[in-house]
Amino acid sequence: MPPSPAGARHPETLGAGKAIAVLTSGGDAQGMGWDGMGRDRWMDTGVDTGTGWVDGQRGGWTEGWTDTRTAIHPPAIPPQGGTVIGSARCQDFRAREGRLRAARNLVKRGITNLCVIGGDGSLTGADTFRAEWGGLLADLVKTGGITAEEAQRSSHLNIVGMVGSIDNDFCGTDMTIGTDSALHRIIEIVDAITTTAQSHQRTFVLEVMGRHCGYLALITALACGADWVFIPESPPEDDWEEHLCRRLTESRDGGSRLNIIIVAEGAIDKHGKPITSDDIKTLVVKRLGYDTRVTILGHVQRGGTPSAFDRILASRMGVEAVMALLEGTPETPACVVSLSGNQAVRLPLMECVQVTKDVTTAMNEGRFEDALKLRGRSFQNNWNVYKLLAHIRPPATKSGYTVAVMNVGAPAAGMNAAVRATVRIGLIHGHRMLAVHDGFEGLAFGMVEEISWNAVGSWTGLGGSKLGTKRTLPKKYFEEISANIIKFGIHGLIIIGGFEAFTGCLELVEGRARFEELCIPLCIIPATVSNNVPGSDFSIGADTALNTITNTCDLIKQSAAGTKRRVFIIETMGGFCGYLATMAGLAAGADAAYIYEEPFTSRDLQANVDHLIEKMKTTVKRGLVLRNERCNENYTTDFIYNLYSEEGKGVFDCRKNVLGHMQQGGSPTPFDRNFGTKMGAKAVAWITGKIRECSRHGRIFANTADSACLLGMRKRSLVFQPIAELRQQTDFEHRIPKEQWWLRLRPILKILAKYNIELDTSETAHLEHLTRKVLVPEATL
Repeated sequence: MPPSPAGARHPETLGAGKAIAVLTSGGDAQGMGWDGMGRDRWMDTGVDTGTGWVDGQRGGWTEGWTDTRTAIHPPAIPPQGGTVIGSARCQDFRAREGRLRAARNLVKRGITNLCVIGGDGSLTGADTFRAEWGGLLADLVKTGGITAEEAQRSSHLNIVGMVGSIDNDFCGTDMTIGTDSALHRIIEIVDAITTTAQSHQRTFVLEVMGRHCGYLALITALACGADWVFIPESPPEDDWEEHLCRRLTESRDGGSRLNIIIVAEGAIDKHGKPITSDDIKTLVVKRLGYDTRVTILGHVQRGGTPSAFDRILASRMGVEAVMALLEGTPETPACVVSLSGNQAVRLPLMECVQVTKDVTTAMNEGRFEDALKLRGRSFQNNWNVYKLLAHIRPPATKSGYTVAVMNVGAPAAGMNAAVRATVRIGLIHGHRMLAVHDGFEGLAFGMVEEISWNAVGSWTGLGGSKLGTKRTLPKKYFEEISANIIKFGIHGLIIIGGFEAFTGCLELVEGRARFEELCIPLCIIPATVSNNVPGSDFSIGADTALNTITNTCDLIKQSAAGTKRRVFIIETMGGFCGYLATMAGLAAGADAAYIYEEPFTSRDLQANVDHLIEKMKTTVKRGLVLRNERCNENYTTDFIYNLYSEEGKGVFDCRKNVLGHMQQGGSPTPFDRNFGTKMGAKAVAWITGKIRECSRHGRIFANTADSACLLGMRKRSLVFQPIAELRQQTDFEHRIPKEQWWLRLRPILKILAKYNIELDTSETAHLEHLTRKVLVPEATL
């Protein structure tokens, strides 16, 4: 085992002598149940329902690990959505009498740490509760509700909030728990509707949730390439009816057989008048005569099992919430655990609540630009990209530049969304856009064609690669590639792909010394299920593969419901990169996940077997073990299966599954569609700037390190990094980055599987402030 990191502490002693209560309040959201799983392994907890802490009924409380583990992983069913401990909107708590009862219930159980999972109303109430805590205790002592000694032991209350809401309407976090799962439900329906709409040449108006926040509507519109979207934060201009009808007509005249219009339930015009889905249908039928249907999705958006993203997000936030509570002091302000990019952050709860209220105030006062800014940088960027793709058409005046786009490596879901955005944003910039088929090999053999706006119209939701993709590297084709760069007049090249895209681009840069034609701006967009491209925390396609694995694990575990005492050994893809195995293990509740980055021995395998033997004595009589395909040359999937089968004789039996290339297929998830779209748009903006920067007398000459960059998600931002600098950060033998952020999450997986291990607490989030700096959007696309 690797040495213990500085700041590592044992979970067994981390919360010694402390008790934590967790409650879910307000509307339910998928993934809420995973918050409790993320925390109560560490200490004896009181887990409460949304109302039980006020009325004090014993039925509202459970304690300890086993209750939550069983509730979240019921023996007979896959992980479920909603919240297994129940939720409610408690009117009693709004009155001081109700808060007095709640305070007494907590004091009697010795609880001074409270984690509240809900929306802004629940979190505002929790902060009020903490502010009144001293006065509540004093009143309870006076009335004999508690003793003076009990009041002394519970003299202060620490509160941490976690936001559970499918609307993603809480300011300060990029994503609330439940939002991604809701998007999965919506996109499933949109994809199904799209096929019937194309068959009958129909217009569909889809209404999604979002009374005060248009996030679900906006991301749905981006993910499906909708013709129009109505959101409360940015009402359309007064002549929107004419504009909408013109847009739909242009789409039909361009050869489209369907129109999709997305409406948030809280959509309004600039005067505050509601814009309903029926209003839009009436308009389209009356003015255009199009066959139009309305679909109101309703509460189906709250249902279903949580997505892999929501499961992992909830678990990560749960751990961070525990750390915040354990580190809390009487002087520590109540905080909310949030997601910023890929980072867990802590923000003062009331700052977030106040900004969230400011959004509503701005909309009520007609200050819609302010409302958009207050929603945060991520929301603004999504809105700006959508407006570019849906509301702007290619200019009559051309730039005179030609940009080519290609796919390299293995196919990954979301590649087509990235190509679509690249082509359309390129055309908006006035460029001539070329599609290169079959990667570098296609560029060498002249498999290049001009691609139009309408040609990529329906690509957003398609899996695989419409352009075709190969793993061939360019070095042996330098002469042919150089000749075709001249032949087709290519001024810039956008390469969408995995590790081969990275190494291929490095080869092109090296070839610049011999072939002047290669001195054009180059941009890589990472796209691979393995998530192993240096310079980016995420790659397009990894989220889709992760959900495929997680859903498959759910089904496999369900198959064990009737037999009991069964352990499944599942092999995932990823090459030497253990991202999929680790994250799927965290999302699916695996007992172990073997990866190359964390070496293991036969003793470790035996310890895992012994652990499962003990587990079979509990109420959860099944096991799940994931193995990355290249985690160890000798400990193969067959070896591990045979070992577990032999050592588990008489206690459990084993089954094995090699998931294979199903992980590369399927329709892309909402995350991959949105991520690919934004990456494509940002890449074109960058390469346009570089072409102009490197243009001299009608010729392009780009030979500096910063003219060949990779666009990656790094912590909180999308950044361009010279690939020459990333060379030093790469393990080329094993095709992985030397440092990988997700390795820090592996202890969570083991803790949730009930292993006694150390947790590195040296990089826990610190309290930040929600300043206007956070709200500044990225550079204009």
